[in-house]
Amino acid sequence: MNLILDLLFPKKCVGCKKLDTFFCEDCISNILQKNLICPECERLSLGGKTHSVCRKRSGLDGLWSLGWYQGPLKKSIKQFKYQRVSNIAETLSDLLVDYWIKFQPLVFDLIEKNKKKWLVIPVPLHWWRENNRGFNQVSLIGQILSKKLGLDYCEALKRTRYTKSQAALKGQDRHQNIKNAFALSPDCNLSPDACILLIDDVWTTGSTLRECCEVLKKNGAKQVWAITLAR
Repeated sequence: MNLILDLLFPKKCVGCKKLDTFFCEDCISNILQKNLICPECERLSLGGKTHSVCRKRSGLDGLWSLGWYQGPLKKSIKQFKYQRVSNIAETLSDLLVDYWIKFQPLVFDLIEKNKKKWLVIPVPLHWWRENNRGFNQVSLIGQILSKKLGLDYCEALKRTRYTKSQAALKGQDRHQNIKNAFALSPDCNLSPDACILLIDDVWTTGSTLRECCEVLKKNGAKQVWAITLAR
């Protein structure tokens, strides 16, 4: 089946349109890294860890993003998300893991110390939007990433109501739009020492990831790191 799809819809680099790959080496080198920030105050932070003065009981413990939401990375996420190019998920996951292995960021070191405690959880789509799109792009990334890192994967969160697209909103409107929009799935029980990689595609204001984190922390999660492809 994959061979047939490749013949009918050949892979093209999202940046320069070279054949046989979604990301050629030149375009990978053009993915610009941003300085990591504290997910609460959004000021520079070593390793993306939440500043001690910014810590909240139900807040994120850190934020890590692969690169800026621009250039080839932005194009790939848009193709993945809106043009339903689902097989780009493998390539994006490979880029993320390759970077972690090469540069050993703080969150990777934390995972390696005790993999049994860590769990990969995606930000969920509302069932209507997922059915319309055909898949949840964040779930695909989460599933592939968990396998590559040797971690458990769980769709522990669910949407409790339909919300407007965050991309169409700004600032406080994003926060209000997503408030109380998530809950823990009834078939999921988090262990009291669970450490979580909360996966989403893009960090803009952080409203969605903060809201998901609050639900997870209130249901027993010990530590929650937000991991995104872009910021």
